[in-house]
Amino acid sequence: MLRLAPLRFDKVWGYELWTASTHRDGPQEDFTKAVSDYPLLVKIIQADETLSVQVHPDDEKARLLEGGSARGKTECWYVLDAKPGARLVYGLKKQYSESEILKAIQDNRLEDCLNQIEVHKGDFIFIPAGTVHAIGGGLRLLEIQQSCNITYRLYDWGRPRELHIEKGISSIKALELEPVKPLESRFSCRYFSIKRIMLSGSCTVTEGDCQTAELIFISKGEGTLISETPDGSRTETLFSPEQTFAVLPGEKVSAEGSAEIIRITPA
Repeated sequence: MLRLAPLRFDKVWGYELWTASTHRDGPQEDFTKAVSDYPLLVKIIQADETLSVQVHPDDEKARLLEGGSARGKTECWYVLDAKPGARLVYGLKKQYSESEILKAIQDNRLEDCLNQIEVHKGDFIFIPAGTVHAIGGGLRLLEIQQSCNITYRLYDWGRPRELHIEKGISSIKALELEPVKPLESRFSCRYFSIKRIMLSGSCTVTEGDCQTAELIFISKGEGTLISETPDGSRTETLFSPEQTFAVLPGEKVSAEGSAEIIRITPA
C-alpha cells in the first residue's frame, strides 16, 4: 500500500491537488512505478473563484480531435466543503443546436443558457463526458475522473485565457443528467466505481480480490489502515483527512478508527 503525495497546481481561480496520477502532465513517481498507466486520475479542487465554463470529450471524440490513444473525460465530484450559496453550472437549460450555442457565445450571453444549481457539503455530482459544466467559487471538491487532461473552454467570465469554441461545441452531448444529491453508499459508471464506507471501530476496506490497483481516499476522520499482502506481511499506517492511498492487487486492507473512507476502483 502506497501513501500518495499530492502534486499542487496553482490556477487563476484557486488550485488543484493531484492526489493519484500517472498522467504525463503530473505523474507521481512511486505510483507510476507501481502501476504504470493508471486509467483514473483523482484530484482535490479548491475553487476560490468560478472556473471556466467547459466541456470534456468522450473517448471517441478525444481520439478524433486529439489523435492517438487519447482518453475522454467522464468525471464526478464529491463536495468536501461549500460556502453558503455556492453554485455549479450543471448542463444546459435545454437542448441547443451547435449554431445556437455559437451565437450565444459570440453575443456574450452564454450565461443565459446555463443550468446553475446550488450545492452543499456532501453532495455528489456525476459529469459524463459531453456535459457543459463549471465549478463555482467557494467549493472544495474531490474529483474522480478518467486519466485525461483535455479541457475545452467555452466561456471564461471575461478572463483573457484561450477558448476552444469549435472543439468544445462539437463535444457537447445531449444527456439526461442524474439529479444532484448526497453521496450514497455506492456509485458505478462505465469507468469507475465508488464505495463510501463510514468507519466507526473497525471494518474491512478491500478484500484483496481485485485484479487492479484500487484507491482509498480519506474524506474525514482519523485512524489506522492495516495492510496484509499475499506473502503474509502486515503493515499499519496512520491516516488523516484528505490522504490518498493506492492498494495494490492482492492486498487486503482493514481500518480502525472513526472516519469516512471513499474506495475507488477502475471499472
